[in-house]
Amino acid sequence: MKITEALRGEHGVFYTQFHSLQQTVSSANAVEQVQALVTLLATALEQHAQLEDDLLFTALDPHLGPMGPLAVMRREHDEIRETLARLQTLQDPAEAKHLALHAVQVALAHFAKEEQVLFPMAEQFLDAATLTQLGKRWAEQRGVSVS
Repeated sequence: MKITEALRGEHGVFYTQFHSLQQTVSSANAVEQVQALVTLLATALEQHAQLEDDLLFTALDPHLGPMGPLAVMRREHDEIRETLARLQTLQDPAEAKHLALHAVQVALAHFAKEEQVLFPMAEQFLDAATLTQLGKRWAEQRGVSVS
């Protein structure tokens, strides 16, 4: 499996989580409820971003350089991470809901850029063997078996 296929698959799981969060966060009555809803998602997004950066982005760095699309992707990872961390320090439920929904919107836009721009670039600049090797490394780090 290519790394781009693996990451697209992870995106699919996140889409379900994002939709659920959007539905449930609006009915939360306390900031602690919002924070609890976001905690698991924040951990999963952080691990996903780390794998993207360690595997795919690092492999693309020599082809795309430090600026351009990879710089945008890394900044967006930071924005999502910082927004979710800031949410954990809030006391106001309305502000927590707003930040949670903002983080989802940023993540959705980020995933769209990856799927429509970055992953096709990866498949253009990296050969199939490299993409597959990165996919194997992804599977090892995720603890899954792929054929």
